Amino acid sequence: MVARVNTVAFQGIDVIDVDVQVQISAGLPAFSVVGLADKAVAESRERVRGALNALGLALPPKRITVNLAPADLAKEGSHFDLPIALGLLAAMEVLPAEEMMNFIAMGELALDGRITAVAGALPTAIHAEGREMGLICPEAGGGEAAWVKGLEVLAPNALLNLINHFKGSQMLAQPSPLAEAEAGPVPDFADIKGQESAKRALEVAAAGGHNLLMCGPPGAGKSMLAARLPGILPPLTPAEALEVSMIHSLAGTLEEGRILRRRPFRDPHHSASLAALIGGGQRARPGEVSLAHLGVLFLDELPEFARPTLEALRQPMESGRAVVARAQAHVTWPARFQLIAAMNPCRCGYLGDPGLACNRAPRCAGEYQGKISGPLYDRMDLHVDVPAVEAVDLALPPAAENSAVIAARVARARAIQAERLAAEAPGENIRTNAEADGEALERIAAPDQAGRALLTEAAEKMRLSARGYHRVLRVARTLADLEGTDGVGRLHIAEALSYRRPALAR
Repeated sequence: MVARVNTVAFQGIDVIDVDVQVQISAGLPAFSVVGLADKAVAESRERVRGALNALGLALPPKRITVNLAPADLAKEGSHFDLPIALGLLAAMEVLPAEEMMNFIAMGELALDGRITAVAGALPTAIHAEGREMGLICPEAGGGEAAWVKGLEVLAPNALLNLINHFKGSQMLAQPSPLAEAEAGPVPDFADIKGQESAKRALEVAAAGGHNLLMCGPPGAGKSMLAARLPGILPPLTPAEALEVSMIHSLAGTLEEGRILRRRPFRDPHHSASLAALIGGGQRARPGEVSLAHLGVLFLDELPEFARPTLEALRQPMESGRAVVARAQAHVTWPARFQLIAAMNPCRCGYLGDPGLACNRAPRCAGEYQGKISGPLYDRMDLHVDVPAVEAVDLALPPAAENSAVIAARVARARAIQAERLAAEAPGENIRTNAEADGEALERIAAPDQAGRALLTEAAEKMRLSARGYHRVLRVARTLADLEGTDGVGRLHIAEALSYRRPALAR
């Protein structure tokens, strides 16, 4: 007899069906797992044996073979424990095999029979609903799986509870959807003294989803400004929350299986490796660019990142996806993030200050800023200088506008964009002005005659690339949305050009 249980494997964001086949046959006692399993899957033999022993069930002294089909697909992770155990129980006629064929099972087993949390419950639940099947997952993943409407979810905390459910002696209740807890106090823009131009640039970046580069001396408040950006960003829509939470579910970063409600804000240290930032590693995990999907990726001390790591950002910034190609895997992760970066003008940080600058200025500035390549610099929509804060500014009273006031303007601008993009670019899945391109950009951001003339003249004098030209149009469209005007005029083009620097010091 061959018992079969359904489970899944993951390749990036994709969920692939895996058929767990368990056969108990005559022969010398053995327990083999075949089907291109990694070490974590191979070790499931001991975890399954220990969990069954904790329930008072001993494996028969026969040859046990577990095949994970398709055999040429690499199987990784500990979530194969539960389907293997259920297949064994079905082969031993402890559980009805027919009933379990209606479910996809996933979960890691502890030696005492408990079912512990595993990554990927949410995408597996969506996949199971598409196949009109139910889902068996750990209790810790039930909260995220329950967000899929119409899906039958069994989320036991122990293998014994699941056995009792199938035998009819104990009924498992449908878990309740869990969401991220309400945000506590967040840093407020009212705390910022001075830096009006930088605050304006951050508002524009938040309204249109634009990339921003801040350059200024140490202590000017660049990191402080970036930390306040999440407070003015609109919350995730329900569809966006599921999209972002799927990535975090696969990465195992959802706390207690709670769906995200706030936009991600990722701020990796400058020592982060290329695989940590873009994705990859032995198991091709999502990187920071994917964990920041539909949110913010903040890179402080930008020139201190390794040059290959920064250059790897260029393709995800354009395409909105991170492609990890390795000999053993080729996976794609969503990566539509907003890049906010901060840097000093030179290594000592005090370029232009005769009292503090080092004796290598300005040559050190060219070497330091030269770590940022021209193509990466060209992909930044907004460039803003953040000067040192004067003592007189620190003595000023708190700013009149707090984050709530700015967030309301940003929300209005985003609502205008959503309505326009739905009408002008239906079916293209464009959420913000920063994502518009090609004909869609020409339709939504075409300036008036005076604005076109100014942009053409500036593009020639500033030697703007085609990418830079279009990014100016996108920023101008956002400025018009913040103002509440339908058309893009000369003033909007002028302000957008003011945020465009021809080049860093070389």
